[in-house]
Amino acid sequence: MMASYFLKLALLLPLLALMIWGSVRLAKLAQSRLADQTQNGRGIKLVETAFLAPGIRLAVVEFRGREILLGCSKQGLTRLAECEAEALPATEESAQ
Repeated sequence: MMASYFLKLALLLPLLALMIWGSVRLAKLAQSRLADQTQNGRGIKLVETAFLAPGIRLAVVEFRGREILLGCSKQGLTRLAECEAEALPATEESAQ
């Protein structure tokens, strides 16, 4: 009786681990494909977010060549600032 338990455990434990690994890989693949679709088809891009407090966050969004600073809370979005989008400075690696 105890041997059958260990045999079942030896068969099902690797199967369970394989199923978990496969679902994680599938989720990463789906997430990358979804991110590619949203960036290619639209003119809006989320540049950066910062967590301030529970339920309060700052977000920088690039839209039509302008960067917009948004305050995000449970009540909604508020535009805090807006400026021209800056090109990222060249790194030392790309300069060489």
